[in-house]
Amino acid sequence: MISTQFTETFGVRHPIVQGGMQWVGRAELVAAVANAGALGFITALTQPTPEDLEREIGRCRDLTDQPFGVNLTILPSISPPPYDEYRQVIVKSGVKIVETAGSNPGPHLPMFHDAGIKVLHKCTTVRHAVKAQELGVDGISIDGFECAGHPGEDDIPGLVLIPAAARKVSIPMIASGGFADARGLVAALALGADGINMGTRFMCTAESPIHQRIKEEIVAADERQTELIFRPLRNTARVASNTVSREVVEILDRGGQFEDVRELVAGARGRKVFELGDPEAGIWSAGTCQGLIHDIPTVGELIERMTVEAEHLITDRLGGMLDRVSV
Repeated sequence: MISTQFTETFGVRHPIVQGGMQWVGRAELVAAVANAGALGFITALTQPTPEDLEREIGRCRDLTDQPFGVNLTILPSISPPPYDEYRQVIVKSGVKIVETAGSNPGPHLPMFHDAGIKVLHKCTTVRHAVKAQELGVDGISIDGFECAGHPGEDDIPGLVLIPAAARKVSIPMIASGGFADARGLVAALALGADGINMGTRFMCTAESPIHQRIKEEIVAADERQTELIFRPLRNTARVASNTVSREVVEILDRGGQFEDVRELVAGARGRKVFELGDPEAGIWSAGTCQGLIHDIPTVGELIERMTVEAEHLITDRLGGMLDRVSV
């Protein structure tokens, strides 16, 4: 078993995280991750109301007695959700780990820490990771340019971003973006991370609550089949390449504004992708690591395979290299 500062601080067996994913981070997936010894996050805003979140946390508790967390992503919005009410539900529920993302975690820390909740904050830059550490978060998730969703605007891949952050971050740090197998886990540890976060890989598991056809689309895709939308708006997001995402890129590259693509990128359309299994129904997140995904295992099979192979890579392949050098 691989033990790191992350596993010790957050109380899980394996240094693997299933981060919050809109429409995907539901109880059945999170519980499967927890039961396999990794850390899963229910996505708070997938639930329509705070009351629904409370029920989803209860449903997850019925499926696992292992630690799990809740993701709370806070983004600018014309009609913002009742974030305070979601936060109060998290505290009331007794969940002890929260993943924050999207904005400064500072305003949320007193309430969470007073309730004994550990906070893992998601960042896309070293400077933001350092700031979050100074504010008092308990762990950092650093997202490289390869990731699905929002990779930031600096375009720094994990091979550089992870060690750059490791030089300045002393609290537990997990790496995100491009991770899908044991090789990635070992590489992240070598670069200075304490574990990895996976999104696209967990989407493509038996327990993932998305349509089977979308899982098969991920398996069939390679590392080139994503699009970076919203680049001219300085709000870059990496999504699967389809007719909708390519149209969004074309409109914005011609000088269009958000209003010109609003209907194309509506969250309700993205939700239909996962529910109906129509990969052309809207935009949906996918990372470049889809080029490393070739099957749809159970969560338990995936984590067992990754951890066993990672130990072999460390002890046999890398250890064997040391033996040859010493002869």
